[in-house]
Amino acid sequence: MLVGHTIGHYKISKPIGTGGMGEVYLATDVIAGRKAALKLLPMRFTGDAERLKRFEQEAHAVVGLNHPNILTIYEIGEDHSTHYIASELIEGETLRERLAHGRMQLSEAVDVAIQVASALAAAHEAGIVHRDIKPENIMLRPDGYVKVLDFGIAKLAESAFAKAAADEGGSMTLAATNLGSILGTVRYMSPEQACGGRVDKTTDIWSLGVVLYEMLTGHAPFTGDTPKEVMSSILEKEPPPLTRYIRHTPTELQQIIDKTLRKDRKDRYHRADELFQALKHLRHKLEVEAE
Repeated sequence: MLVGHTIGHYKISKPIGTGGMGEVYLATDVIAGRKAALKLLPMRFTGDAERLKRFEQEAHAVVGLNHPNILTIYEIGEDHSTHYIASELIEGETLRERLAHGRMQLSEAVDVAIQVASALAAAHEAGIVHRDIKPENIMLRPDGYVKVLDFGIAKLAESAFAKAAADEGGSMTLAATNLGSILGTVRYMSPEQACGGRVDKTTDIWSLGVVLYEMLTGHAPFTGDTPKEVMSSILEKEPPPLTRYIRHTPTELQQIIDKTLRKDRKDRYHRADELFQALKHLRHKLEVEAE
């Protein structure tokens, strides 16, 4: 049990979360005198020195973004072979926890998507692709601010498990092993991820489209009983129209969803800023209509 121990200059108080990306603890920075969230990276992610170096370079790039919708990282460090990330402590709940209570109002869902798109636009401008946008990595603060978590960590995990996983019958099986079980949720994967292909900024745009769809409807756009079935749906099927769940769906909203979820990445929004602007235009239109 790590409670009461000090890692680096962070004294651990209690566990506050756990998952495939590592355990998270409430800690106190004994030098700065502030509370922090301390994430301990699993050894399986940090065994390859070159991979770890690339992750740290990307994480330091995230530190330099200083964006209001991106989790503030205080420090990336190591203490006796334990690699950790110290970050700001956020009050609130994850989007996953919020969605457990049901689908969101249109205005609320659009506002969350706008803030996530803003975070992605800043990251993409710096050459950083998140790779794992999903409700678990989006925090909602009580004051309405949204924070995107875990930039760079998905790449570290993906590389580690791609190396360790055995291919038992093609890229579909490997993708299911690697990104299904390990990263957690296959439902937010893009077609290129499902095929084990190259990811880029349009991959994040796809995943945000999936999240937006789920916020609006309470349902995932692509489903299946197994990871392989979900990936087949992602590759081969179109999601049900929003009108199945929302009686009065703005045409512009359906168009935004459709464009984010194009199978061919060339047909999606090319930049997160384009999606950001489209969502802002939609929000303005909805506000005018509500007056």
